[in-house]
Parts: sequence; structure tokens; C-alpha cells
Amino acid sequence: MSKPPLSIHLAAPRGFCAGVDRAIKIVEMALQKWGAPVFVRHEIVHNKFVVDGLRDKGAVFVEDLDECPDDRPVIFSAHGVAKVVPAEAERRNMIYVDATCPLVSKVHIEAERHSENGLQIIMIGHAGHPETIGTMGQLPDGEVLLVETESDVDSVEVRDPDHLAFVTQTTLSVDDTQGIVAALNRRFPKIVGPHKEDICYATTNRQEAVKEVAPKVDAMLVVGAPNSSNSKRLVEVGAKNGCAYSQLVQRAGDIDWRALEGISALGITAGASAPEVLVNEVIDAFRERFDVSVEIVETAVERVNFKVPRVLRDVEAAT
Repeated sequence: MSKPPLSIHLAAPRGFCAGVDRAIKIVEMALQKWGAPVFVRHEIVHNKFVVDGLRDKGAVFVEDLDECPDDRPVIFSAHGVAKVVPAEAERRNMIYVDATCPLVSKVHIEAERHSENGLQIIMIGHAGHPETIGTMGQLPDGEVLLVETESDVDSVEVRDPDHLAFVTQTTLSVDDTQGIVAALNRRFPKIVGPHKEDICYATTNRQEAVKEVAPKVDAMLVVGAPNSSNSKRLVEVGAKNGCAYSQLVQRAGDIDWRALEGISALGITAGASAPEVLVNEVIDAFRERFDVSVEIVETAVERVNFKVPRVLRDVEAAT
């Protein structure tokens, strides 16, 4: 029996960004340098496949520094941590490596600079997300106020409306954030924004690629984890840009085949912490059921590369 034809529109860029690539490399190099176990505070990146692979190599994932022994190295995840975390590691004389994405660190520095200039900070982000907790934790309580939606802007209580600045989580929806920024500017005309928007290049590029693909397909699959902010935003972008069925899948086993009956064109992308091997696994699953042709839809080329911390450079030179 012949298979029905299916045109797969493969978004590019997709998958690993430079910050995720660097964070994973940091854990692997730490294991090389110090041997197992190496402790990692919080998932190094939000992807079960990646985390499980590093766990198999000897990484131990914990949620709190209290769970780490003093005599083993600890790595802070790509999402960043509050200032109290490295301070506590230093107090305990621990070896620690900060794998915070440099673009998240840039937001931390911005927030501190604004605070030094006497400005209270409003952060656009998601409550409870590790990056939001880390950024808000760069300054004392009350110095960073969180807003998640345009309606939050109406109710946020500030110390002085003439002395404010805003920063954003790096993995938000570009379009949604623009609406919140506009609301902030309407309510607080003197609010100071970043010189260049905080949403990272990888988040923006992946969303732009999805916007290009979405109107051309019957369904969109985003390969990524349910706790990955940038992956969930890609699902939303697909749905808002003309794709009737836009879904998140961690692996090929999560595909809802009944929902995809009768499709002739499919979009596939991957969040910034999802490895390409999982994208290929999903495509192979479709090849078993369809006569697949693949078209790459490329909207940007990424050449960004971030160095690993100095403490691991000797390992990098030796490999």
C-alpha cells in the first residue's frame, strides 16, 4: 500500500542555541576535569533527553545548594541564579562554575546598573521560571517588580513612576512582550528600556522561522520540553500565525497521530534546548507513515559562539 504524501517544512534556525551549547559543554568538561560526580543546581537546560544523557555520564541534578557536598564541584544552570547562591558556595569554599547564558548575564548587569542609578526595575517575565528568579535575585527584595501581562502593568505598585527601568526574560514571545512594553510606556512615560531588547537572538530567530512556516502547513510540531519557556512560546507563535494545530512534543512517542490524519503539509521546529537527534527521530516517525519530502525554511543564519569559563579552558585546549 502506498503511503500518503507529506511535505515537511523544517524551520531554521531551530534547536540548540549558543548558550545551551555552552552550558552542556561546561558540564561535560567539568566531568572531564574533576570526574564524577559533578553536581548541577537545577536542570542545566530544560530538556529531559539532554539531562538524562548528562546524568548517565555522572552529573547529579539537584534543586538546592544544600543538597551538594562541599567537596564536589557544582555548576549553576544556563538560566542564571540569584546572587545569594554563588555567595553561599563561596562561604562553603566550594568549587563552582557558572553556566549562566551570557545573554541572561547581560540582563543581570543591566538591572544592577539601573539600580545603581536609583531606578526601580520592572521585569517582564514568568513567575517561578528559574531565569526570572535569578534575575530578580540580583537585587534586594522590592527592587525588581514582576509583570507577566499587560493587565499586570495597570496594577503594579511602584515607588516612583519617574524613576523606573524595565528588563525582560530572554525567552518570551517577541509579539506579546511588545504589547507589555507599550503598556509600560503608556503608564510610565519616563521608564528606561534596554539599549537593545533583552529577548535573545535565538528566541527571536526561532519565532521568526515559525512565523514563516505556520501559514504554509496544516499542523506544527515543536520539539521541546513542557518546562521550556522558549519551546512553549514557539507553539503559541505557530497558533497565532495561521496554523490550526500547533503542539509541543518531547519525542516521537508523544505525537498524536489521530490529530494529524489527513494532513499534507507539516511544520517542524525545536526549542533552543532540544537536540537535533530528537528532530530527526520525529521526522523518521513520519517517514514510516508518509511519503515524506523535506523543505528547509531558513530565515536566519546563526554564527554565535560563547566561550566556556576560564577554569575549564585547559580542558578545552586538551581536547
